[in-house]
Amino acid sequence: MPFLISPIRFMLHYVAARPWIFLLLGVLVAGASVSSIGVQYAMKLLIDAMTGTDRLRSHVYAMLAVFLGFVLLESLLQRAAALTLGHATVVSGVGIRLDMVDYLTGHQMPFFQNQRAGSLGHRISGLAGIFGAIVHRLLQEVTPPLIAFAGAIIIFLTIDVRMALVLGAIFIVVTVALVLLGLRGHVHHKAFAETAGTVGGELVDLIGNIWVVKAFAARQRELSRLESFLDDEATAQRRGWFFVEQIRGLHDLVLAVLVGGTLIWAIGRWSTGAISTGDVVVISTMTFRILHGSRDLAMALIDTSQQFSYLRETLDIIGVPQTLSDTPDAARLSVGEGRVELSHVTFGYDPRHPILHDLSLEVPAGQKVGIVGPSGAGKSSLLQLIQRFHDPQVGSVSIDGQRIDRVTQESLRDALAVVPQEVLLFHRSVMENIRFAKPDASDEDVHRAAEAAGCDDFIRRLPHGYDSIVGERGTNLSGGQRQRIGIARAFLKNARIVLLDEATSALDSESELEVQNGLEALIENRTVIAVAHRLSTIAHFDRVVVIDQGRVVEDGPPQQLLRNRGGAFRQLWVMQVEGLDRASNISLAGERLRSMSERSREQLQRMVRRAWPGATDRA
Repeated sequence: MPFLISPIRFMLHYVAARPWIFLLLGVLVAGASVSSIGVQYAMKLLIDAMTGTDRLRSHVYAMLAVFLGFVLLESLLQRAAALTLGHATVVSGVGIRLDMVDYLTGHQMPFFQNQRAGSLGHRISGLAGIFGAIVHRLLQEVTPPLIAFAGAIIIFLTIDVRMALVLGAIFIVVTVALVLLGLRGHVHHKAFAETAGTVGGELVDLIGNIWVVKAFAARQRELSRLESFLDDEATAQRRGWFFVEQIRGLHDLVLAVLVGGTLIWAIGRWSTGAISTGDVVVISTMTFRILHGSRDLAMALIDTSQQFSYLRETLDIIGVPQTLSDTPDAARLSVGEGRVELSHVTFGYDPRHPILHDLSLEVPAGQKVGIVGPSGAGKSSLLQLIQRFHDPQVGSVSIDGQRIDRVTQESLRDALAVVPQEVLLFHRSVMENIRFAKPDASDEDVHRAAEAAGCDDFIRRLPHGYDSIVGERGTNLSGGQRQRIGIARAFLKNARIVLLDEATSALDSESELEVQNGLEALIENRTVIAVAHRLSTIAHFDRVVVIDQGRVVEDGPPQQLLRNRGGAFRQLWVMQVEGLDRASNISLAGERLRSMSERSREQLQRMVRRAWPGATDRA
């Protein structure tokens, strides 16, 4: 979106998107402003007709009709302009927010990790408001004073050229002086905007972490902390208000002096018969109007400048170039059997410090591969590369022989079913959260997916069954329930390739076994790549790949790898079994937990005995 590089291009883009509406709006505003000048001039003609030597009643009524006609026309044009402005800004606001969300969601995950979600949402909503405010200022507060000034000068030229030149110069000087003074106050408005943004961020942070606040009895402490931010905001806001009122007061003083001087001059000219009574009226009213309009014009220009500053600040955040996008000729991924291949991949979030080093891995269609290794080895990074959340600096990733950087990202991710360590749910019903994987799925399809994932029973026990709201990020559900809904979502998607990113590591032993049943059903007859922390998750997989410091150090069937006494996989197994032994001796009261740990340990040991009877010796 090239129009995001500057506020001017942003405004012009959305005006050009609906040119006829904004052209009509400009014509209506200009017509209303001209009509207002016509009202003043018709008043002059009416007074001249009433005070002239002829005083023909028909002429007086004719001028009255002209006056009333301009009054009615001005009112009609103003109402039409207001309605058109409302329609134009509302419709444009919808388009702006849709475009911004579309562009925002195209950013890569690091962008969202470095920004507050609430702040981004507020900025997107604010863009529509800023667009409407700028259009309103320019058309309703900048254009009318300029047209009034031009009309007044034309009228004054017909009365007295010298007066027209003097008042024109005064209008320009007063307006420029007010704008310059107002811009000096920009520092106050900027300070207020910054403190207001900080307060908004603090509120979002506080509400988003309300559990922590309650758990640590920190309500009063957080209120005191928030009060200091609110005090700073109030101080900055007061300074801005006081500065604006000082400018207005100065302008009112200047206005009184200039209008008084103009009237004295006009009355003097009238007393000599140089101008008519109507001329005195139109001079006084138009002088007051244009000088009063100079203040409105100056304040509108200052406010417009500030709005442009806010717009630029928001575009600098949201409109940053996207770091990863589809190539112009990208085609849709055509998924066949589901073969995945990483070829000589080198990758690092900071290219100067690679996480993966020349890593090659081929996963045949239908094979189940477990990825294990110490923390920081690059396991999750490998899954992110397959989903193309990042591109490798060297090498390539392919699915069924198609490089994923040459297909559309939407088609790639549509071909993958992912169950992460922490399943994120929308603040919607259970039905909507599961159906998110396949929007056109019927209720029966959702029910079957839930049954396959082993979560149909607990869903039906919820207060409203499948229509129960899960809360923000699924807070109304337990970790195991959220995880099984995530598995149901993956079931419903019915993709050929399944990625599991430590899908059970955050669960207790009982929940893990419940979720494990769903996972076993999910991965049947599919290509599976699973990052595993708990080895029981991959005990029956076809292959285990051990990654350490970004390199494959072992690759083979789990039972075969356990025969290698000095192997990396066997060392991980030893540490986990010893951990289970310690856990089973910690709490005498935790009978259920201890039995679950014992079953997990026995499952691993049975697998090892089948592979190599001597593996139970931990030497």
